[in-house]
Amino acid sequence: MNHTNYQNAEKALKITTTLTLLVAGYEVFRSCLSYKKGMNFLDIASYANADLNMYCLVLILANIILLPSAIMLYRQNGISLKDEIYEKYSLSKDIVLGIVLAILSSMISLLSLVVCKGRTALAFAGWDRLSISEIILMTISLGFVSGICKEIFFRGFAKTFCGSVLGETTALLLFNVMFGMLDWFNVGHSFIVGLLWIWGYKKSKHLIVPMIAHGGMNLISVVFYIVTG
Repeated sequence: MNHTNYQNAEKALKITTTLTLLVAGYEVFRSCLSYKKGMNFLDIASYANADLNMYCLVLILANIILLPSAIMLYRQNGISLKDEIYEKYSLSKDIVLGIVLAILSSMISLLSLVVCKGRTALAFAGWDRLSISEIILMTISLGFVSGICKEIFFRGFAKTFCGSVLGETTALLLFNVMFGMLDWFNVGHSFIVGLLWIWGYKKSKHLIVPMIAHGGMNLISVVFYIVTG
């Protein structure tokens, strides 16, 4: 194994760790601001994205700021990010698989309703009727920025740059732990669906599958909030 592999793995890990700390740091800070005596962990966690506009902006900025570094890492190693995302010969099949995984992921997210039962009256009550600006920000940040950029960082980096050092499966699982840490407030939901997206990625070998699954699940959530708001 050459020194370049270690350098690439280190760079990939640093970029993804930075993203995790930036977003999770904001979520912890926002939760702590809302702390009241008598709250349990689930109550505190419910406030992580209570300020919806700011939460979406943090997601957008953190991912977009770090994206050029990701693109540069691929280019420096002569790897086509486009080819990592999709190839024409399997595009239709990959899109179908991504949609199926998005639906399955949304079904898994219903388990979060069980978690919510552990909250008390001090927990965040939920957003009122969403405004047009909030819907647009949610769509951009959750459906597209998170769906595309996070999959490059948490799935693409793991397989392409850390797989040769740690082993592909080990790298994907390690990065999935960070993925769960970034969304710590959903108490393991991101880690669980992340495992499903890892399976889809390994099966197809293209990032478009977890991208569609991730973005699709988030867009389904946006529609849910609009309908129930």
